[in-house]
Amino acid sequence: MTDSVYRPDLSLKGKLRRRIVRLQHRRPVRPRRVGPMISFCFDDVTDTAFSVGAKLLEARGLHGSFFVCAGLLGETGHMGAYATRDQVVRAAAAGHEIGCHTYSHLDCGQAKADDIARDLDRNSRALASLGVAEPTTFAFPFGDVSAEAKRVAGDRFRLCRALHHGIIGPGADLNQAPAVGIEGNDGEAVARRWMHTAARQGGWLILYTHILGPAASEFGCSVEGFTRLVDEAIAGGFEIVTVERGAAMLGTPQ
Repeated sequence: MTDSVYRPDLSLKGKLRRRIVRLQHRRPVRPRRVGPMISFCFDDVTDTAFSVGAKLLEARGLHGSFFVCAGLLGETGHMGAYATRDQVVRAAAAGHEIGCHTYSHLDCGQAKADDIARDLDRNSRALASLGVAEPTTFAFPFGDVSAEAKRVAGDRFRLCRALHHGIIGPGADLNQAPAVGIEGNDGEAVARRWMHTAARQGGWLILYTHILGPAASEFGCSVEGFTRLVDEAIAGGFEIVTVERGAAMLGTPQ
């Protein structure tokens, strides 16, 4: 399994790949008005995603999307304790979406197609052993993507989520959909600016984080900050949906 601080490929080849891949294997959103909608997501996922985030959403009658690496469940890593199998089962039973994030937190930007497919299969089998439904959406670990990864994942999932900022609307690529992180000292403010953009444009905004703690961090948001954003989305009239639900509303095939 992979649980280390990410070091991207900073070579010229890596930089060119990240630019070119945005133009490859695209699946554009059909021309139609979307939203304003918003989704709250957790990646990997850590214990706090379920013990704090899921419960906070449930208290408001809402559901979130949890992109799980089954190989990390029950482990401890650089972000602290990861969720347990029981937490995943409980969240699924409560109506939250359990999405795919590969089994081992594989770097899909540099892995070969066969390795990506095997890791996705392994994650599906692990989640199925918990009684969790087959995921219909996917988040690329590290947000790094190759043309092979887009092809392999795009054939399996309604929506594949990356990490570049943006709003999902007509023409957006559902094989490399944008998302905005609620992380770091300015994470809450950045998320709020994109919420204003989504409200103005009538688009779909996906927000993600890893950790909920007493303060913002490199990989997380403060509990208070996350709570403010959820409550502002409610007050602002956003339709708050899981990523799976949002993709289904767009009419994307699985």
